[in-house]
Amino acid sequence: MKLDVIKLDGGTAGSVELSEDLFGLEPRADILHRVVRWQRNKAQAGTHKVLTRSEVSYSTKKIYRQKGTGGARHGSRKAPIFRKGGIYKGPTPRSHAHDLPKKFRKLGLKHALSAKAKAGELVVIEAAETEGKTAALAKQVANLGWKRALIIDGASVNEGFAQAARNIEGLDILPTMGANVYDILKRDTLVITKAGVEALEARLK
Repeated sequence: MKLDVIKLDGGTAGSVELSEDLFGLEPRADILHRVVRWQRNKAQAGTHKVLTRSEVSYSTKKIYRQKGTGGARHGSRKAPIFRKGGIYKGPTPRSHAHDLPKKFRKLGLKHALSAKAKAGELVVIEAAETEGKTAALAKQVANLGWKRALIIDGASVNEGFAQAARNIEGLDILPTMGANVYDILKRDTLVITKAGVEALEARLK
């Protein structure tokens, strides 16, 4: 499939041939869902923790005699049944990550790129380069109509462009190796440089 290439100032810069294997697939929500779920679970901190019966601060003295009270037998105020007692089977620090085959993760990225292409939310630019002025770049982005955009560059990101884009709300920039399903789907517009297209095709071939 062919797509027009534009410059940051809005001018045209020819066209580029996009691989059907990356940008021409029929997007499947189940594949995208599984990959996003794998990403978010892997990123989850898992530091939630409650105090168990052995960790709460309370006296260990037997609270009342064993027999003759007419009530249940109890030996400690730390029991979960009491207020401020320990929590029974509460959350403990753990990893929420689970395995997902590398081939499936690669397939998910292809479907994410295809989803953006099919929705008409894919833009190819000649290069992500600027003099390093945030105001000038913000004006160009506004003129192009990008409100929530992700820019994927080549193997590395232009330092001046990254510095200028840092304070622009809704604009993210990643190198090719940082491209991932969650960030692509989260943004309204996916912008890829010509170098980024070549690097993505080399990465996902």
